[in-house]
Amino acid sequence: MDNKSFKTILQSNKWMLWLLIVLTTVLWGYAWVHMKASLEFMGPFTFTAFRFSVGALTLLIVNTLMKLGIPKKQYWRHLFVVGLLQTAAVFLLVMYGLKFVEAGKSSVLLYSMPLWSSLLAVKYLGEKLSSKQLIGLFIGMFGLLTILGWDIWFEQSKAALFGELLIIIAAFVWAVANIYYRLHLAPLPKVQASAYQMTFGAIGIVIAALFMEWGNPIHLNTTSIYYILFTGVVASALCFTIWYVILSTINMATATIATLLVPVFGLLFSRLILQEQLTIGVMIGASFIIIGIIIAQKVKQNKVKGDEQK
Repeated sequence: MDNKSFKTILQSNKWMLWLLIVLTTVLWGYAWVHMKASLEFMGPFTFTAFRFSVGALTLLIVNTLMKLGIPKKQYWRHLFVVGLLQTAAVFLLVMYGLKFVEAGKSSVLLYSMPLWSSLLAVKYLGEKLSSKQLIGLFIGMFGLLTILGWDIWFEQSKAALFGELLIIIAAFVWAVANIYYRLHLAPLPKVQASAYQMTFGAIGIVIAALFMEWGNPIHLNTTSIYYILFTGVVASALCFTIWYVILSTINMATATIATLLVPVFGLLFSRLILQEQLTIGVMIGASFIIIGIIIAQKVKQNKVKGDEQK
C-alpha cells in the first residue's frame, strides 16, 4: 500500500487515526520509565546509542523486507538533518537531563514541543491556528505547567534546573525536526524515512557515546537488555514510523497537540513503576491536558496548501 492510499484510509477513518495516536502516546509514556531506569546500568549516551542502533537496524531490516530500497540522492541531506536533530540531539539532551530530573516530570518538559511545533508551523508551513486550536493548545500547556508545579521556579537545585533546561531545549529541537520533516521528507515512505534518519542519528549518538563515556561501566543483563529492546524496537522503530504517518495525515497543530497525552501516561507509569509522586496538582493538570485536546479537535482541519501534491 502506498503513502497516498494509507493516508486516504486514515483520513476516512478517524477512529483508526486516533487509535494510532493513543497507541503511540501510551508506548512513549511507558518508555520514559525504562529510559530513567536504564541509568542504573550504563551512562545516558551509551544507553541511547544501544537504543537507536537497535531501532535503526530493526527499521533497515523492515525496509529491506518491504523492498523499499534506498532513498533518492536528493533526500539524503534532509534525512541526515532530521536524524541529527530528532534522533541524536533530542535524545542525547533528554537522556543527560534524566540524570537530574524525575522521569515523569521530564516527559512533561519534553512535551512542551506542541507549543513550539504549532507556532513554527504557522510561519514555515503556512498553517493557521483557529481560535479553538489556540484555546485547546494553551489549556493543554497550562495543564503541563500545573503538573510541573511551582518548584520549577522556586527551591530548585542548580543540577535539576540544568537538567530541565536541557529537556526544554530538546523539545524545541524536536519541533524544528517536525517542521523540517514536513517540508522536505513527507513524500518518502514512512518506514524508509524512519530507517534512514534513525541510522544517521544513531551514528551520531555512537560517536558521542564513545567520546563522552569511553571506559565507563556497562552492565548488560536481562533487565537492561529488555530496556534497550523495548525502547529501540517499540518506542523508536515502531512509534516514530507511526508518528511520521500521523504527521503526513493531519496538520502539525493537531498532531502535536495530541502528543500532550504522552506526559500523562509518563507520569502514570512513573508513579506505578518508579514510585514517583503523583499529586493532586498532577491529576488536575492531566485533566486540563485532556480537555485541551478535546477542544482543539472540535474544529475541522484545513489541509496545508500543497499537501495534496505530496
